[in-house]
Parts: sequence; structure tokens; C-alpha cells
Amino acid sequence: MIISASRRTDIPAFYPDWLMDRIKTGYCAVPNPFNRNQVSYISLKPDEVEAIVFWSRNPAPLMERLNELDQRGFNYYFQFTLVNNPKQIDPYSPSFEKAADVFRQLSMRIGKERVIWRYDPIFLSNLTGYQYHIEKYNRIAETLNDYTVRSVISFVDDYRKARKRIRNLEKSGVKIHPCENLRLGEIKDFVLELVKSATSNGMELQSCAGHLDMTPFGVKAGKCIDDDLVRTLFNYDYSSKKDPSQRKECGCAVSRDIGMYDSCLFGCAYCYATQSFERARKNNREHRPDSPSLLGWYDADPATKKEKKNTILTRQLKLFSAM
Repeated sequence: MIISASRRTDIPAFYPDWLMDRIKTGYCAVPNPFNRNQVSYISLKPDEVEAIVFWSRNPAPLMERLNELDQRGFNYYFQFTLVNNPKQIDPYSPSFEKAADVFRQLSMRIGKERVIWRYDPIFLSNLTGYQYHIEKYNRIAETLNDYTVRSVISFVDDYRKARKRIRNLEKSGVKIHPCENLRLGEIKDFVLELVKSATSNGMELQSCAGHLDMTPFGVKAGKCIDDDLVRTLFNYDYSSKKDPSQRKECGCAVSRDIGMYDSCLFGCAYCYATQSFERARKNNREHRPDSPSLLGWYDADPATKKEKKNTILTRQLKLFSAM
């Protein structure tokens, strides 16, 4: 089993204490995002986890706990997002300088093959056009030269949860270029510039689940949850089928995600995992590091894999979920 931590929120940045508490306990509980009455038991025992894939814009809060992960026998690698958008778009992401410094420290700590640089999603607007992204990508690639061997790109998708925020951006004067309407001919020169920059800085450029096939430009279709990489990095005889719960364009292997939506505090305008940043802040304030689940107090029985019944907690959770 591969653990995804997490597509739904930035666990290394905001919830490292909860993660380590769960690892010590040996499991976590994850309610179904569409039916909170269904709660999954997910083992976090080292002998039942092939690898943990961390997703983060700022893994610094977790880095001091990596020794403990190593001592417990966990294998892991990081998907590290570093884009450097204007604050109107990414208001609370770490500065480029801080993020790059953390990236280099992490790479030196665990090895450059285990820290993947994500320049995604590419958000196109009058503030962030093709030339803007070429210049930013070049600068970041040069800064991360010799600290990673893989870079991942994608174009922002039209996510339902982000539509209101995108409309508010447009009202403030930001003119959005809808990426769902992009065609290969339009992006060819742009993508070739990114390929050139990645290659000159010792990186392979890969794409992440999109409707555009960029392989003719030298961009390999990538897998964020990568069973091939797990096999190579950790010498596992391991392979997995494609995750059927992901989009058809996604090549990711099967994994179990332990995060919960509406819990990330970075406030990115295009975020697919947060519908309400006010709710995310409230959820974060009420978060308990000793809870079986990231938010609320959902639990699952290790023996039966079924939800534990508790009338008082269930009533509280229904009120909490309705807020």
C-alpha cells in the first residue's frame, strides 16, 4: 500500500504533529468526503506501507521528524510545489527564497531523487502569461540545479470549488486565460522553453494528468503516485494498477489518501481541495492532533474496519459538518 499525504491538504506544512501521532498509533481514520458515515481504517504500520508520498509547499515543519520516520522504517518521497505566483493568486505560499532554501535542505537530507519539483498548476492570466512563467521557471530551475532530477508541470483545471474565487479575481481586474481551451499548437513554443530549461538543469520534465498530450515536445506523461519510482528508490518488487478513482488522464498508482478537504491554509485561488478558506481556517483552529482523523473525531475499528458508534460524537460531527 502507498499512502498519499495528501492531495487534499498540506499535511507536512500544517499537520505534522497529527501525522506523527497517527504513525505512533499505527493507523488513521478517514471519512468518505461524500458520506461522512463511511469511515475507513488505514494502517500506518511500517510493514504494511510500501511508501508515503508527501505533497507540500512547505515541508519544513515535518523535516525535524524525518529521523523518526527513518527509524520506524518508512520509505517516502516528496512532491514539492514551488511556483512563485503573485500574491493575488497564491496569497499565503512561502516566498520563493524561503521555499527554495527548504527544498535544498530537504534534498540534501534525503537525496535529490526523492524530492520532485512541481511547477503546477500553471495559471495563465494577464499577470501570469507565458513569458512570465518562462522567466519564473528558468529562475527556479537554475536555483534547484543539482537538487532534483524531475520537474512536473500541468495547467490549471476548471474546478467547481474554485469558480467563485476565479470570478472574484476577474472582478478585481485579473484577466484569466481558460486553460481548458488550450490547444497543442498554442503551447508548443512555451513547453519547449520549459523542456530546454529543465534539461539544461539536469531534470526530466513530466506532465501531470491533463487533456493535452505533450509527449511530442519531450514531456513524459508522469505519475505522481509512482510505483515505478517506489520500486527504483526503495528496491521493492512492487507494482500497482492505475488508480480507478482518479481522472482518466491520471497515471497514478493506487494509493490511500489520509487527508481531508477544507483544511489547507495556503489560500491558492485555483485550489480544488478547499471550497471555503474561512471554513478551512475554522477547521484548522478546531483540529486536534490526537484525533484519529485529521478533522473532527472520526474513528474506525481496526478489527472490523467499521465505524465506531458514539451518539454524542456523531451528533457533534453532524453539526460540525454542517458549518
